[in-house]
Amino acid sequence: MKVVIVGGVAGGASAAARIRRLDEHAQIIMIERSGYVSYANCGLPYYVGGVIKEQEELTLQTPESFWDRFRIDVRVRQEVTAINPAEKTVTVHALDSRKIYTETYDKLLLAPGAKPTVPALSGISSERVFTLRTVEDTLRIRRFVEEKKPKTAVLAGGGFIGLEMAENLVEMGVSVTIVQRPKQLLAPLDADMASFVHAEMRRHGVVLRLGETVTGFRQDGNSVLTLLEESEPLHSDMVLLAIGVTPDTHLAKEAGLKLGIRGSIAVNERMETSVPDIYAVGDAVEVTHFVTGQKTLISLAGPANKQGRIAADNICGGSSRFHGAQGSSVLKLFGLTAASTGINEKAAQAAEIAYDKVVLFPASHAAYYPGAQSMAMKVLYEKESLRLLGAQIVGGEGVDKRIDVLATAIRAKMTALELTELDLSYAPPYSSAKDPVNMAGFMIEDLESGKVRQFHWNEVEDLSCDGSATLLDVRTEGEYRRGHLNGFRNIPLDDLREHLDELDRGKPVYVNCQTGLRSYLACRLLTQYGFTCSHLSGGYSFYQVVTQEQQTAQSAYPCGMEKLALLFHWH
Repeated sequence: MKVVIVGGVAGGASAAARIRRLDEHAQIIMIERSGYVSYANCGLPYYVGGVIKEQEELTLQTPESFWDRFRIDVRVRQEVTAINPAEKTVTVHALDSRKIYTETYDKLLLAPGAKPTVPALSGISSERVFTLRTVEDTLRIRRFVEEKKPKTAVLAGGGFIGLEMAENLVEMGVSVTIVQRPKQLLAPLDADMASFVHAEMRRHGVVLRLGETVTGFRQDGNSVLTLLEESEPLHSDMVLLAIGVTPDTHLAKEAGLKLGIRGSIAVNERMETSVPDIYAVGDAVEVTHFVTGQKTLISLAGPANKQGRIAADNICGGSSRFHGAQGSSVLKLFGLTAASTGINEKAAQAAEIAYDKVVLFPASHAAYYPGAQSMAMKVLYEKESLRLLGAQIVGGEGVDKRIDVLATAIRAKMTALELTELDLSYAPPYSSAKDPVNMAGFMIEDLESGKVRQFHWNEVEDLSCDGSATLLDVRTEGEYRRGHLNGFRNIPLDDLREHLDELDRGKPVYVNCQTGLRSYLACRLLTQYGFTCSHLSGGYSFYQVVTQEQQTAQSAYPCGMEKLALLFHWH
């Protein structure tokens, strides 16, 4: 059996090694357009920033090591320019020698990945405008940074690569401005959770120009102008385009393979295309979203590697299936970790899924053990079935651990109530006896059993301030003085029982505290004394971060929060 693999990064390299492990006698040829194979895309910004010191650390294998260990014929700097399915051949262009030749195959695996989205804008070809996708891109940027020592940079786009590059450039002393059309960074997060990311970026001096459209670029001596649709141009020493990626599927299209959404390659669960003996994996293919069941594109290394393994199994006569991806991701940003899995509120609404959510601020480990850090945690679930839909967590230590537990729970098709039963490890330096994941389950259990009601940060401004409802803040007097929601009366939780006679049982009660725990306790107390009670999900901390992010230009918040300096560390 002769297998030709087009693309040698995540999916292609994974498939090649797997095929060899399954079939010692197969002839395997891997053709890669760039000069490198099996490299870590996710590590590229950290090489630019000098966190990863040596170039060799970016590549897991080389053409030589592939041959020595696996007897795989790796051809770099060669590009497949055409596929002939009828004859089972590919046309290959050797970029250095300019030789063009034909290679036959029994099985063909397409792993071309995705290419940076480069809009047709003026000045895009400037030597000071960069994209970051390949090792060559990385070397070019690092060489520019070392030689030119830029002081300012504009990043067009606020996705994973853009934010990682922003962090690395800032750590090198470069002043960074992020410009993008969407009004929030990190699309996998909902806007309220992205507020924490915005605050962290601003805290480190990154200027955010959100909701602005780039119309072109213009060289201006030793700087470049980023032209904006409705604002003055931005001067900088360099520009990085990080506005997303597009499936690289022109070969598949020209060969007559069936395409899916956004021009991606359509495949079945076996990673087979519409043409016999041709498989496809990675960023170029559409997949089924594990939660919604809808077709989607997920450009992440984890799914690509899994797909490569599955395609290899089937090429070698197996029967492996890819059952969908849920887009689990994690990102480091200065002192912050942002992670998500499954779907967010926007996606749930688009899929017309009736859902509910809880927001909590648990500590990374036992609060009495030194060094505990808060995290903002949001868990979505389907109302009728109570199945878990997704989760988002932003904070310091412990974020990655909890998102992986929740990702596993979603994959296992657990209900939200089953989170309460998870038997998770506990020791004071690592967790609490009631882990944050358990706590999310407890909160959902109380909601669904009717033990508590909640309202959300975006409903605060709709609360009546005319006395028809009781607005209650159960934090301490000191917390209240430092900032509170207008119209809310302060009665500390520990004093609440002594003031029950002052409250009207005929009025609905809306309770607020710092993070949602004390307001929950207050509601349980008040409910048992005959009050109709709801508490603020995520508390004042969540409201404060989100509204200050959204309304930084305003000085007053009618029936809302008094303008305060942002307290990112919530306790």
